[in-house]
Amino acid sequence: MQDKCQRIQGKSLHHELIAIDLFCGCGGLTVGLKRAGFRVIGAVDNDPIAITTYRSNHRDVKVWKKDITKLKIDTVKKRLKLRKGELDLVAGCPPCQGFTSLRTLNGSKEVEDPRNDLVLEFQRFVKYLRPKAVMMENVPELAEDKRFTDFKAYLKRLGYVGQYRILDAGNYGVPQRRERLIYIASLGEKVRFAKRSKRLKTVRDAIACLPMAGESGDPLHDIVEHRTPAVMNKIRRIPHDGGSRTDLPEDDQLPCHVRCGGFKDVYGRMAWDRQAPTITSGCFNPSKGRFLHPEEDRAITMREAALLQGLPRKYKFRGTKSKSAIALMIGNVFPPPFTAAHARMIRKVLINNGITADNPPRDER
Repeated sequence: MQDKCQRIQGKSLHHELIAIDLFCGCGGLTVGLKRAGFRVIGAVDNDPIAITTYRSNHRDVKVWKKDITKLKIDTVKKRLKLRKGELDLVAGCPPCQGFTSLRTLNGSKEVEDPRNDLVLEFQRFVKYLRPKAVMMENVPELAEDKRFTDFKAYLKRLGYVGQYRILDAGNYGVPQRRERLIYIASLGEKVRFAKRSKRLKTVRDAIACLPMAGESGDPLHDIVEHRTPAVMNKIRRIPHDGGSRTDLPEDDQLPCHVRCGGFKDVYGRMAWDRQAPTITSGCFNPSKGRFLHPEEDRAITMREAALLQGLPRKYKFRGTKSKSAIALMIGNVFPPPFTAAHARMIRKVLINNGITADNPPRDER
């Protein structure tokens, strides 16, 4: 009979490493955790469409469709049959819209947003579940927020050794440029960040193998575009493989674009052998950035956007046929290859130091 123990560097683990995903969205973080060898046993989010998609892809996870501020820790522990200190990892991406530079008027003025306080909900789960390790992702602007400073200090008092960095997901197997803050911590030992990939993945790697959009049989790849004749004429004139609106004569560009001189990626095409720009919730709209297909006269499809985020090719999206709703879910994804790279480092530390569910750390309270 095959040995069911998982082995890493000669050490066996007789119990799966288990994790929960806070603010799970449509499930990108969970995909990455599973790839790294964690069994995700619980997840929570308050977006009904995202939860429908999550459940369609992760039927083995207990999911709460609930405002996290109203979810009691005792409910989670009872439903998941957890005792304090048994969980291996709490991971999550508190909604980041309140921290972004656009929300803070490009950094010139701080704007209060109630979503910012959800970092404290993440802290609440860590406090009462006392996992062996913690991983949190967010936008780089979070680094300058007092709540994040307080969060790090609080976890240090609980005994966690943590650190954060602002990293480009494109250096970790994701075929796009995407800067994100990632904080990782464990009880007793610092977890190193993953090494960068030896080779960068490109747009070609991610989407060149797909069949023609509109004829594939994949609903996510076949959503019809509706553009005015004027917009279509502009798109057709953008040079293939990385061309931009700036390649057009000035009288073919919108006056506002000419005046401001910025937003040069607007109406731009992706380049086959480069990484994509950051995939956002506006990725189906060429007026929102460099979201045109490298060769075809259209924006990228939702399937292409999902692949550029590192999601599996057959990842299902349920609960809506709205392109904007699907794009919002995809744009909010924490790219699975980025998650997996750092989660593997966490897993290695927990196993090598014997900090597993079979041997939880001592509660010093």
